[in-house]
Amino acid sequence: MISLPRLVLSLAATLALTAAVQAAPPLKIGYSDWPGWVAWEIAIEKGMFEQAGVDVEFEWFDYVASMEAFAAGQLDAVAMTNGDTLVTGATGARGVMVLINDYSNGNDMVIAKPGINSVKELKGKKVGVEIGFVSHLLLLNALEKNGLKESEVELVNVPTNETPQVLASGQVDAIVAWQPNSGQALKLVPGATRIYSSADEPGLIYDVLAVAPTSLATRRDDWKKVLQVWYRAIAYLQAPATRADAIKIMAARVGIAPDAYAEFIDGTKILTLEEALPLMRKADGFRSLYGSSKIADAFNVDNKVYDKAQKIETYIDASLMESL
Repeated sequence: MISLPRLVLSLAATLALTAAVQAAPPLKIGYSDWPGWVAWEIAIEKGMFEQAGVDVEFEWFDYVASMEAFAAGQLDAVAMTNGDTLVTGATGARGVMVLINDYSNGNDMVIAKPGINSVKELKGKKVGVEIGFVSHLLLLNALEKNGLKESEVELVNVPTNETPQVLASGQVDAIVAWQPNSGQALKLVPGATRIYSSADEPGLIYDVLAVAPTSLATRRDDWKKVLQVWYRAIAYLQAPATRADAIKIMAARVGIAPDAYAEFIDGTKILTLEEALPLMRKADGFRSLYGSSKIADAFNVDNKVYDKAQKIETYIDASLMESL
């Protein structure tokens, strides 16, 4: 038989725990227009977070604005590339990469005007690119693979969302952009050609969820649930019976027809847990988040995005993925 004092204490403890849970604010996550991040919309629309018992609030941004909001402490986590996670950490606020959503598999492109059909033909030409960002890194990789130095082309600093119009205007001979901007450029300039893409170097650009260290430390169980929900959403996207509905949800978020949006998804290697886990291991080269981030770090320092090389291992935590 339970004594009255113990019963009162037990009820008080339960009420206190319930109040604490109820008092916890929602996890705020910033995301933007990239297929590997728009896939979060599936989980939002299907109520998967509620089913998992985790309170999450997603906020839609332009990409750079999402990084700025995270750096300002307005978000618990943000969807970024691995290279930009280092930029934010070195210049604003550190984020810990706990999840690889995908790697770009063709959506990031070098697109040339009619008459230019290879990267080698860019020698002496003007290339519109957002200098210091991931598109710049893609261009450098393309040049290196084709025996060219950065000094052998003329870089014109252009915001990525303006690259289609700049190519169409004739101000540059080629641009570097990601979807939907790359696709817009191909449609806007008849005869324009994709001469290099992220499919030529898988792992050059990883897209991740970066979490503020304090939030990760204090709410690990909630973040584990977020990751579990992510893989539920990806299963929904990949299952033949539900794929069309998933694409419809994603396409509606960005205002694009589902058929057209399916092409964007095909240019993005959205990863299952089994595919992503090996990429979280410490190794050199692009087939590792660590190795890819190390290359991005060198690029950032060389281009004076920040001054000192970062300790890559402090930006990666595979433990939550490993626990699933």
